[in-house]
Amino acid sequence: MSERPDRHLPPSAGKRAGWRRPSSPTGTPPAGPPAAPQPAPPAPAPPNHRSVVDSAVYRDGRRIASPTTLADTFRRLREEPDGMAWIGLHRPTEPELHSLAAEFNLHELAVEDALEAHQRPKLERYGDTLFVVLRAARYLDAQEVVEFGELHIFVGPDFLITVRHGGAPDLSSVRRRMEETPELLSLGPEAALYAILDAVVDGYAPVVEGVQTDIDEIETEVFRGDPAVSRRIYELSREMVEFQRATRPLIGMLHGLMAGFAKYGTDEELQRYLRDVADHVTHTSERVDGFRQALTEILTVNATLVSQQQNAEMRALAEAGFEQNEEIKKISSWAAILFAPTLVGTIYGMNFEDMPELQWAAGYPFAILLMAVVCVSLYVIFKKRDWL
Repeated sequence: MSERPDRHLPPSAGKRAGWRRPSSPTGTPPAGPPAAPQPAPPAPAPPNHRSVVDSAVYRDGRRIASPTTLADTFRRLREEPDGMAWIGLHRPTEPELHSLAAEFNLHELAVEDALEAHQRPKLERYGDTLFVVLRAARYLDAQEVVEFGELHIFVGPDFLITVRHGGAPDLSSVRRRMEETPELLSLGPEAALYAILDAVVDGYAPVVEGVQTDIDEIETEVFRGDPAVSRRIYELSREMVEFQRATRPLIGMLHGLMAGFAKYGTDEELQRYLRDVADHVTHTSERVDGFRQALTEILTVNATLVSQQQNAEMRALAEAGFEQNEEIKKISSWAAILFAPTLVGTIYGMNFEDMPELQWAAGYPFAILLMAVVCVSLYVIFKKRDWL
């Protein structure tokens, strides 16, 4: 499990104190910001969307109520001075978050972050409420991609609110595990927070294994000369950048939580959980750094191999061009040699009556000799120039 330094609260913080607005006589939640007074309109959410995934009130680590609405949760928590509310939301509407903000005195900046999502992992304290942002990840085998989700957590003296954006992580299993160990859940919202941190970090392990398999496959494809491997390297590199952004800030966050152990009197069991989570995060972060370095080196090797292949192809084309050149020179040489007697024969075959050599007795042998001399001369010239 895991824990945060800053988050530890003094023993008195476990009780519901005067930090919250007084409840109205009718038991309805106090009025919040302008948008919160009335129930959330159905328009912002999809037709079958249910923002409240699970809502429960606990006493001494055991579930004593499972309200179906936020208003019922607020009312039941007021009836249990020593109780704790754990509210799980998935992409809640703005009115729902505003009603939570009014009931639990949540800071408007934290609420705004939870609404907009796309936040970096961080840990911030607003008064006696802790706001934590986590980036969960899961590996999708079918698509061979890493999918990232975002989780916002509000932790107060007697409540824990999770706002999930995306498919990961599966907090229902975390809740079940905590309910099976009431002695741990009885330690308060901080124990639930550490359990969530632990689940998020444990979820990184399958991602690391999946990425390692992808890198092994990519190395094989690189040396096999697969033309599509460059794109796969690029896409996986981008996923590792996102993975690095999700894991690296966690190291500082967890060390900050551990620094508050003594100040907030954190339970020994929770301290062990948080140290274990910190070890896992450090290991995962180191693996991710190694993946990025490996992908950079693979990309360099692939570029080198592609360059070598292109050079080899260019060399082969050049050699083929050279050979064609040699053949053309030979053909041209023989064409020139054969053209010489043709030219002589053509001139003397024009049958003009006034041609001087037509009546010459030595004309025929002279023409033959001229043809032979021209052919031999051209042959010798081309031979000396290595055209033949």
